Amino acid sequence: MNQPISRRDFINGFAMPMGGALLMPGLTGASAQTSQSRDYYPPSLLGMRGSHDGSWEIGHQMRDQRGWNLSLARDTGEEYDLIIVGGGISGLSAAHFFLEQAGSNARVLILDNHDDFGGHAKRNEFDFNGRMMALNGGTLNIESPERYNAPSLKLLGDIGVDLDRFLSDTAESRSMYSRMSLGSSYFFDKETWGSDKLVKRQGYGYSEDFLNASPLSDKAKEDLRRLYNGELPDYMPGLSSDQKKGRLSKISYTDFLLNTVGIDLQAMWFFKDTGNSSFVVGADALPALFAWQSGNPGFSGMNLDPSPEGMLADLPGGHHGRQLPGEISVHFPDGNATVTRLLVRKLIPDAVPGHTQEDVGTARVDYSLLDKSNQSTRIRLNSTVVHVRHQGTGASRVVEVNYVNSGLTQKVRGKACVMACWNTVIPYLVPELPRQQKEALAYGTKGPLVYTSVGIRNWKAFEKLGISRIYTPSMYHYRVLLDEAVSLGGLRHAESPDEPIILSLARYPAAPGLPKKEQLIEGRRDLLSTSFEFYERSIRDQLGRILGSGGFDPGRDIFGIAVNRWPHGYSYTYNTLDEPWDWVFTSTDERPCVVGRQSYGQITIANADAAASPHTDASILEAHRAIEEVMNFI
Repeated sequence: MNQPISRRDFINGFAMPMGGALLMPGLTGASAQTSQSRDYYPPSLLGMRGSHDGSWEIGHQMRDQRGWNLSLARDTGEEYDLIIVGGGISGLSAAHFFLEQAGSNARVLILDNHDDFGGHAKRNEFDFNGRMMALNGGTLNIESPERYNAPSLKLLGDIGVDLDRFLSDTAESRSMYSRMSLGSSYFFDKETWGSDKLVKRQGYGYSEDFLNASPLSDKAKEDLRRLYNGELPDYMPGLSSDQKKGRLSKISYTDFLLNTVGIDLQAMWFFKDTGNSSFVVGADALPALFAWQSGNPGFSGMNLDPSPEGMLADLPGGHHGRQLPGEISVHFPDGNATVTRLLVRKLIPDAVPGHTQEDVGTARVDYSLLDKSNQSTRIRLNSTVVHVRHQGTGASRVVEVNYVNSGLTQKVRGKACVMACWNTVIPYLVPELPRQQKEALAYGTKGPLVYTSVGIRNWKAFEKLGISRIYTPSMYHYRVLLDEAVSLGGLRHAESPDEPIILSLARYPAAPGLPKKEQLIEGRRDLLSTSFEFYERSIRDQLGRILGSGGFDPGRDIFGIAVNRWPHGYSYTYNTLDEPWDWVFTSTDERPCVVGRQSYGQITIANADAAASPHTDASILEAHRAIEEVMNFI
């Protein structure tokens, strides 16, 4: 455990076998290949992924020098009916909706700065002794599909997604961990608690067995009993339910628990990260009202009226803390990379072999076929857009798009352009936009996060310890999970602890104590300044300490690591600590996301930011709206 990790241990995330022979299929790197090569296969690249090196430097250079020198841009001579900036869910969906309305002979070019398509909906693909495994590198699931809007449901059907069939096929496997009596646990780290200790948790709340095994003080133990099992008082007597909700909307959950409920700081350790998986910040930046709506403890004596059914039903995406929780979430083995791979199959059938939802699980995308001149849709990767502008007048007016590929600035033209990239970058790319629209686009700050995938040779340690998930509030990664036990066609999940599996780790680098936006900015700086070597060491240390008593040896058992770094991750959402009530609880057109997403000439905007929601159906619906706007002027 104490031996240093060298480049001989891991190269770009893959373990080196003894003797130094490098067994890294497909790991020659995007920088050494082009997307025109049949050997080019980004899903199998490990190491630093997400916003990988090579995907962001041009954008930061353009930002810092506030523009780009276009005088040397090479004119490719290409002309398209539609150019889409961004190859994520919104960009791919926009291409689908456009071809559906404009006809299959229309010409579409999608430009993306990453080495792979999908935006946040990418996958990490591992090969261990000939066995393929995959885990989401970003977008996790289809959340609350029963609430999906009509365009989103239609698109899923168009590309072959059948959620009912998938849920039926995986009904038995999804309960595998519970059948094995593998539950959740907390790890009390020595830096915070004096010594390392793993304590298994049973069910809701904290049982006496859990409390007795924990290093908590008597006061903290009693506070947890009180929160979950006691009769809590009404902390705001004499106020109506609406008045109480108004007060709860203006204090944080941390403030409520510490100063209103009066729990001990040790008890607060369990709640300090509340909301981070939805908002990328913890309880100190989460309205207490949101915590109540999400089912967190402390409010049982408040007599708050339940939120009405259908709250915010006119808005896409999930609205955690603002509406009743949805019924189900559907997680494919590689998350919503299944959706983006099916979208690419629909757009460029030859590039993605197969015909069904199931066979896309093991399909090897032929990236050399994404950008061919003889097809209606072309996807051009490793291409960072630096400038978008209108040219000409009247019927001859077009949109010129300049981008950088392999160090060369090039330009193409289209009858229309959809900006399917982050809101905050659009004012730099389209400087001719009106000032008010630029300010609205720049309002939000995307939430930074890390999803780390770790391939291990077996999961016997989890079985021995009786756990499938571990929460580690004081350690570098906030939680460690066995990936959900689901399969898709030939992409099979482990059925025995003797088999290899991928662990899912998450980190939300907030900076508690600062205002929400400042926390997000500090978190982004944290991610961009952290080396892959540091991640490797942290992962080995954390997993070794958590699982060591179950026989886990990180030096022996880890065979691959993919760190999916997303400095610009979740779309910014509104909350009552920072924004007006009507921005949070209504669909008012005064929200910055609405002001910012207005079309400008022949340029429209489609992304999750345009809905102020980080969810897949928001991305799809905004793409549908953008194409409706395009069809009005071409």
